[in-house]
Parts: sequence; structure tokens; C-alpha cells
Amino acid sequence: MASFVTEVLASSGKLEKEDLSTKISKMSRKVEDTKEEVCDMINKKYADFLPSLQGSEELMVQVDEVSREMDALKSCIENEVQQSIHVAVAEYEKLKQQLAKNTVIITMLGHLKEFHNAMEEFSKALQEKKYVEAANHLERARTSVDSLKGWKTSQLPLLGALGSELTVQRENLIYHLGDEWKRLVIWRLPTSKEPAGLESFLKVELNLTYDGSKDSESKPSALLHCVLQALAIQGDLQHKIKLFSQVLLKNMLKPLVMYPSLSVYVTEQQGEGTVLALQCLEESHEERSTPSQVYSKLLLVLKTLHSHLLDVSIGDKKLSAILGELIWEEICQCIIHECLLYSIPTNSTQLEKYNTVIKETEEFEKSLVEMQYLQGDSTDLLKYARDVNCHFATKKCKDVIVTARKLMTSKMHNTVKITPYSKLRLPKLPAPSSAAKVKQETTKEGMTMENTKQLSAWSLRLPACRISESVQQLMELALSTLCEAVGSSTQCALQLFFTVRNIFQLFHDVVPTYHKENLLKFPHLAAIQHNNCMYLAHHLLTLGHHFQAHLPQPLSEGVATFVDMVPGFRKLGAQCFLAQLNVQRAELLERLSTAHNFCNLDDEDNYIAASKAVRQVIHQLKQLGTVWQDVLPVSIYCKAMGNLLNTAITEVIAKIMMLEDISSEDGEHLHTLCQTIIEEGPLVFIPLAEENKNKKYQEEVPLYVRKWSTFKELVIVLRANLQEIVDRWADSKGPLALEFSSSEVKNLIRALFQNTERRAAALTKIK
Repeated sequence: MASFVTEVLASSGKLEKEDLSTKISKMSRKVEDTKEEVCDMINKKYADFLPSLQGSEELMVQVDEVSREMDALKSCIENEVQQSIHVAVAEYEKLKQQLAKNTVIITMLGHLKEFHNAMEEFSKALQEKKYVEAANHLERARTSVDSLKGWKTSQLPLLGALGSELTVQRENLIYHLGDEWKRLVIWRLPTSKEPAGLESFLKVELNLTYDGSKDSESKPSALLHCVLQALAIQGDLQHKIKLFSQVLLKNMLKPLVMYPSLSVYVTEQQGEGTVLALQCLEESHEERSTPSQVYSKLLLVLKTLHSHLLDVSIGDKKLSAILGELIWEEICQCIIHECLLYSIPTNSTQLEKYNTVIKETEEFEKSLVEMQYLQGDSTDLLKYARDVNCHFATKKCKDVIVTARKLMTSKMHNTVKITPYSKLRLPKLPAPSSAAKVKQETTKEGMTMENTKQLSAWSLRLPACRISESVQQLMELALSTLCEAVGSSTQCALQLFFTVRNIFQLFHDVVPTYHKENLLKFPHLAAIQHNNCMYLAHHLLTLGHHFQAHLPQPLSEGVATFVDMVPGFRKLGAQCFLAQLNVQRAELLERLSTAHNFCNLDDEDNYIAASKAVRQVIHQLKQLGTVWQDVLPVSIYCKAMGNLLNTAITEVIAKIMMLEDISSEDGEHLHTLCQTIIEEGPLVFIPLAEENKNKKYQEEVPLYVRKWSTFKELVIVLRANLQEIVDRWADSKGPLALEFSSSEVKNLIRALFQNTERRAAALTKIK
């Protein structure tokens, strides 16, 4: 039986009558026979040594013929058979392509049929309000259209129409679902024209209807469930819940956190639904709600929503989880900034009570996790509540700095009296740790062994003076802040301690700048500022030592000190008062400059000008005495007044010594003016009534006025005769010689006396 290929080729009439396979078989037999004869011949030739040349030639001819027949057959196969095979394969491919095209058309027709059926069933389900089925059918139709679009060969004009129809029906379904949502979830909100506030939020109401379901008191109605499922299938649920979450946050959740008097009440309407409405039961006097109030109000809203709306699984996720993801971050920040921030205690003694708030926060989050609003247990809200120590320190430090700044920028002239017996109201601190106690005892023993002499009772005591009331309050603020640091955590204690240092640094930097003009303008304020700085420097010496042993490491190891700030405060106080002294000194010299150098006092105008200048100097000193006497410590007061009086008399001495001719009348006038200064100048040193126990200040004027003795000698010389002057010189050993040089005395004699033999004799004795 001929093969399939042979039949095809034979039927085409391209092959000869003789069968190709038969030819090949015959050829094979010929080849075998030839092979045997050749082998036999070779064997005879080389094995049996039988020469047979003729037989060999015939055999060679036979081999050549077989080769030619093989070449012809090969050529036949290559040219005719293979060509026929290629044609057959091409025809087969064509048939295959035709079959594939038919298959595509059948598949596309199947998709069209599927689309049509799905749309028909969609319309039917939508009319019957079977929204989940309708959404699924619409998804089937969409899948069919997507499949049709996927065929690149498809050029159906109908495809655009199908896409449009699908879009229209999807929007139709979304509209129906939105309509059902609005009917089942109804918001009543204030108008946009109303200003946001407590009154407007009282109009907020949320109505969750049951749609007649009897079993919907504990779970959402079946219709609502279907609406939500259909929205999820159509991919519009996230958008719908996002809009709902925004309204919920803005109009219900956030107002409940921000307004203490605002609360929510839930009303169950039998067979109709549940209403959540905001109300103001009573006007709250508190500025902020407590965390427990906020948590209870929010939980009431969220539990009601969970039981009547959100207890629905969408795929593998609860609807409450979807809403929770949308609202949690924002409501969490609102609770932190509007409630928890203000619940942080301002006193360390209240920190233990704050554990209640932490527990309430944990319970609040636990409830949210149970309802699946939250996933996991670590959130910003709980983290904030647990970090109360850090927040307490930050809040305390901020309040302290704000209070300190107010004190520093307040008026300085409200003062309080400080006496040597005045002490800081230091708090009673707990006993230091055992290690610190041992260290203190060791130090105490060492001091007792080394210092056998006792310090004076007046050591480390401030002299009586006046300081600003605000500075005293500033020191009390620093003490209370350091008390808060005692017993606190290391981080908290460090924050509080360095805040106290910052208070003093702030004083050092702010006060001189803020009150700069007044400190130069008013001597009273300059004296108060001097005392303020010395008062702070005095207490900074021992402030750190008092608290050091009661603070955690590293503060207890020597870090808690303020001693390094003491030189800065002393320098600041001294500079402020010295600047004022320079201002007063300049004013004194300005007044004396109007005295016409005390020359020609026999002229009435000159005498009046000189007398006026002296009176103004005395008046200025008395005014300063009135301003400073009750403010400055006595020793500082005496030094300051002595310095200014010394400036005045030094200027007067210099002016008189410059005179070349002093008439007797001029001398009398000069003596009168100088005597006024001698009599009234010391009066500025009279102590106050309460200081009468020590009246030596007036007697010790020469201690504070360096040129006082010089001035008194000059006044004596102005009225003395030549012999008295010579006697007071006493061969360079008298009181006059102690205050003036020989040349100065000679110049005075020449100015006071006419050129006579007596004057010449007197001058020779001044050596």
C-alpha cells in the first residue's frame, strides 16, 4: 500500500508510473549487490591474488551507472518532491489561518452574547433593587467589553457603542446606590453661611434608617449591606466613605473634642432608625474637655456607627477598618492638640494621677481595636499619653520661660526691702540618696578638721537694700522649677535644670537691653538694677549646692551649679551703676562750667553765676541722696555719693588753683562758696532713721571723698594771713604740706597777696 505522500504526488501527475519507493528499493538492492561484488573482487585481488582486470573494469562501469542513477533520483526528490511538499504546507497554513479567524469571530460573538445577557440581567436586577447582583452583572458586561477591546484584529464599529452603554449604565447604578445611601444615611448640617461655633454645631444630626428591617437594631439593614457591597464592587465605596468621614470629622467628632459643653445623644426610633444629634446640656466653665469626657463621647458615636452602619465585611476587610484608616490620623492629632496637651499637669506632684489618663487612653484604643477601627496597639495617641514626663517638662519649661520673660519686662520700680536676715523660702527636700549622704558627711568632717575657726555670723549675708519685686518673684520661680526637677526622671530633671539656667541667662541678656534707656535716664532704676544683679549673684553662689544632692545623675555629680554665672551678674550690676555715675558726674561738671571759672567774683553777675552753680551741685547731690539712700546698701551709697562730691570739689579746687589774682573781696566770696560746700556736702551722708545706730558715715566723709582734706585746707588758706599759711606749712611738715606742693602754695600766695617784702619772706619759707 502506497504511503500518503506518494498518493498525493501520484494524484498530482508529477511522478512517473513506477513507484518512487519501489525504485528506491530496487536501488537499495543494486547497491547491496554491487557492494558484495566489490568486496568479493577486493578479496580475490588482495587476499587470493587472482588478477581479474577485466572483471574490475566491468565492475567500475557498474558502479558508475549506479551512482548516476542515485544522482538522478536525488535530483528528482529535491526538485519535484520537496517543491510539492512546500506547496502542501502553504495550503495547510492557509486553512489553519482561516480556521483561527473563524474561531476569533465565534469567540467575539460569544463575548457579545455575554455582554447582552449581562446587561439584560443587570436591568432586571436593578429594577428589583438587587444591587449586588446588578453590580456583578455590570462587571460581567465590562469584562466582555474589555475582552473585545483586547482583540487587536477586532474593528467592530459596535465597540464604541458598547463602551458608551456600559458607562451610562454604570453611572445609572452609582446614582441609584447614591440615592439609596442618602435615604439610609441622612445628615442634617448647618448652612455654610453660619459662622462655625457652638451654636451652629447644635444643629448637626445624623439619621441612620433601617428601611423597615426588624433585625437591624444590632446590625446594618440588608438593603444598606447590599448598597455598600455594590459600591465596593463598582470601586466607588472608598470615595463614598471618604466623603462621609470628612463630614463626620468636621461636624461631629472634632466639635465633641473641642467644646466641653457639647455632647451627643442617641435616639432609637422603633422600626425607623437611629438618630445621633449634638446637644449642649449645660454650659461648661472648663476651657477644655478632660480626656475621659472626650473618649466617652467619641466612643458613643463610633459604637453607634459600628452597630448600625459599619459592621459590614467588604471582601476581607470590615467597613469600620476602612473608615478608621480615613479618620484616625486626623482625630488623633485633634485629641492630642485640643485635649491631651492641656491635660498635661503643671506640677510634678500631679504626674502620678496622670496614670489614670494613660489607662483611659489604653481602654479607648482597645475598644477601637475590638470594633476594628484600629489595627495594632501602637499609635501616636497612646505614645503621646505615655510620654507624659517629657511633655510635662516641655510644657513646664515653656510656661516658666514665658513667666520669666513677663517678669523681666515688667516695671522695675516696684521694690521690696531686703535685710541681712532675709532668706530664700527654700523648700523642704527629701533626704538625699545614701551615696550622696556619705559624700556630704565626708566633706563635712573634712571641713571641720581643716577649718577650726568659725565664720562670722554676717558671712554670706546681703546688706540691707531694695530690689525689684519681679526679681524676687523670678528667684521664687527658679526655686519652684528646681523643686519640680527633684524626684523627676533624668531627662525631665535635665530639661528643668537647664531651663532655670536659661532664665538667668535671659535676665542677663534681656533686661539691660529692654530697659536700656530708662537705666541711663533714671538714677533710681540704675540703683535697683545694680541691687537686682548683686541679689541674683549672691543666691546663685549657693543655689546649685542646695539642690545638687537631690537631683539624678549627672546633675548630682557637679553639673548642677550656677557659680559660673556669678561674675557675669556682678559685672552687669557694676557696669549699669557706673554708667549712671558717669552720667551724674558729667551733669555736675556741666553745672560747674557755668561758674565762669570762679574769677572776678567782685562782679555781681559773676558771683551770682558761681553761687548758682554751687547751689545746683548741692541740690543735685541731695536729690540723688533722696533717690538712692533707701535703695542702695549703705556702703555702696556712701562710696557713690563720696565719688560724686569728690568730682565736684576736685573741679572747684582746679578752678581756684588756676586763678592768678585773687582780691580780698574775691577771696571772701570764694571762701563763702567753698564753706557752703563744706557745710552742706556732708549732709548727703546722714543715715536714715533706722540706721541711727551708726552715725559714723558723716564723720568719715574723708574716707569717701578723697580730696576733702585738700579742699578744707584750701578754704583755710583763702582767709588766712601770710603767717598762718607759713605756720600751716611748717617746713613741709604741716597739714598744708600734706595736701599741696610747694609750687601750688607759692602760686596761691602770689594770687592772694600783693608783692611785698613780707610776701617775699613768706615765699622763701615755703620749700
